Amino acid sequence: MYKTYYPKASELERKWYVADAAGQNLGRLASRVASVLLGKDRPSFTPGVPAGAYVVIVNAEQVTVTGTKTRTKLDTKSYHHHSGFPGGLKSVTLRDQLRDNPDRALRAAVWGMLPHNKMGRAVLKHLKIYAGAKHPHGLQNPEPLK
Repeated sequence: MYKTYYPKASELERKWYVADAAGQNLGRLASRVASVLLGKDRPSFTPGVPAGAYVVIVNAEQVTVTGTKTRTKLDTKSYHHHSGFPGGLKSVTLRDQLRDNPDRALRAAVWGMLPHNKMGRAVLKHLKIYAGAKHPHGLQNPEPLK
């Protein structure tokens, strides 16, 4: 009788990848990164098992947003959060978010493409985002993400 192979955490080898966001589309980059974080690019992919890699994104401030009405897209898309107190709703447009905290805009885009459960939150911790070209993960020898 054959048994189904189920990968164990001790058998997994986690790679490190570096992605350069300069000139890349926000959504396309986020979908590629989410796929690698979940491990969908590996032959041993199993749903429900966090077998993905670590991803470092550099030059997050140079990411682009495309569309037919890019200028209005930057002003109409907004991120909301609430403090929990009356009148505590805060809104930030995509243009302001990319200018002030480009890492948050990328993290929100990737989080929207991950499962919203324990595994998704655990996988999101393997994502490292930096606004500039420098990152402190050189010792892990990250490979470029294609």
